[in-house]
Amino acid sequence: MPEPFIRTRNLVKTYETPAGPLNVLRGIDLNLRRGDFVALVGPSGSGKTTFLNMLTGVDKPTTGEVFVDDVDLTKASERQLTRWRGRTIGIVFQFFQLLPTLTVVENVMAPMDFCSVHKPEERRDKAMSLLERFDVVDQADKTPDMLSGGQQQRVSIARALSNDPPFIVGDEPTGNLDRMSAAVVFETFYEMQEQGHTIIVVTHDRQVVRDVPTLLNLGDGLIDASPLEAAAKRRDREHQALRLRAL
Repeated sequence: MPEPFIRTRNLVKTYETPAGPLNVLRGIDLNLRRGDFVALVGPSGSGKTTFLNMLTGVDKPTTGEVFVDDVDLTKASERQLTRWRGRTIGIVFQFFQLLPTLTVVENVMAPMDFCSVHKPEERRDKAMSLLERFDVVDQADKTPDMLSGGQQQRVSIARALSNDPPFIVGDEPTGNLDRMSAAVVFETFYEMQEQGHTIIVVTHDRQVVRDVPTLLNLGDGLIDASPLEAAAKRRDREHQALRLRAL
């Protein structure tokens, strides 16, 4: 079996508050393979964002280990993590987070410029190619405020892919969209999974992630692993059935 792409061991995060210690994560063990597509669901306050911050190196655990692509995030310096994030992770936010003073194509180019990815003369062509892929290339020279919510989200996905990161994170990526626009976003995620990207989507809306291959429940600081195991078995059965039908 290949080594897990994402691996956490006994992940604990405790915040000190005036009322005493607040245990947000209480010992999470998780293995994800390269190319997995996972939705992490749970109510507000269940620790979803905290767990996401552990996986992206934005915050460090109180105790435990976090490895992504063999990088130990608990031991890396902030300078190392900043460079690592720029090349490894693409984040799709709920509220798009596009820079209002830049054009659409400049927003997509921004991560390339920041991390010095791709040759300078190639960056605009790369950005335009991504915008064409997500059917917003005709909006390239407009500012974000001139686009619809669905268009802005597709631009944010294009930006998340601009450095060819192996790991895509969606932080409530459809929470600000209508159902039709949300469906377009998830179709894009499915395409990215097929191309080998590892994807984690965090949401409180179970309906929007009902077709995601793996659903994990986060509650009381712990992940219910049974959905992961059941989904893996179901996925293997589906693949086997497809192979048999192809014979």
